[in-house]
Amino acid sequence: MMNDLSKTFLITGVSSGLGRAFAAGALAAGHRVIGTVRRAEDAGRFAALAPDRACPLVLDVTDYDAIPEAVARAEAAAGPIDVLVNNAGYGHEGVLEESSLDDLRRQFAANVFGPVAMIKAVLPGMRARRRGHIVNVTSMGGFITMPGISFYCGSKFALEGISEALGKEVAPFGIRVTALAPGQFRTDWAGRSMDRTPRSIADYDGVMDPIRAARQAKSGHQPGDPDKAAQALLALVAADAPPVRLFLGADALGLVTQKLEAMRDEIATWEPLSRSTGFAAG
Repeated sequence: MMNDLSKTFLITGVSSGLGRAFAAGALAAGHRVIGTVRRAEDAGRFAALAPDRACPLVLDVTDYDAIPEAVARAEAAAGPIDVLVNNAGYGHEGVLEESSLDDLRRQFAANVFGPVAMIKAVLPGMRARRRGHIVNVTSMGGFITMPGISFYCGSKFALEGISEALGKEVAPFGIRVTALAPGQFRTDWAGRSMDRTPRSIADYDGVMDPIRAARQAKSGHQPGDPDKAAQALLALVAADAPPVRLFLGADALGLVTQKLEAMRDEIATWEPLSRSTGFAAG
């Protein structure tokens, strides 16, 4: 049963992984959830989580032309969307030189263009109501980088930048935007859900082979608990002043802190050259 504090969430990619955990957590807290799935058979399983409040929406977020009508249909059935959670996406593994431009296009289609299309579909209503929260699920890989996932990191860096700039555009309308950046969570992101480019250039063996083996070995044993990520999402959405970005997981915090320290050191080392490019005074 919904209460006076309940919200209507639209969460993309609820058939598995963090998306399913986010949806289950929101439903357990009494919210209504419109959840996108790509296959009709997943719609019934999602609806069964809470027949009165789980509203499946069969939609591929890379089918951009279908998104506005699908969102309008969902709002007509479930009510105005209070929270959009752009969760759908996947990881591409492969060194840049071995990976194709088609690999890059597919990665950005799912991880950047799809979320932007969803945002554009919900913004008019949120702006008219002068409220709403957009949560873009990025990654610690949207701030730190690792070899072998350059296309993935590029897509998440892009979504981080879009999120931050968008937040400044829509803040006057009472709309909040947060980039939610998980570390390693126990989902199938690094398993069957990952798209892997076949190895072809021996020069990269020393870099790529250990990374690929370690990632596959860790799949299913990651330190992050998806259910606790769902509780963090609920706390984020309930906050009076939510952050621009929120990192999830001790691993994400540790790697981000290391990068910030390295950036500070590098900036200081190269500060004289950085400052040397202006016109001379007088």
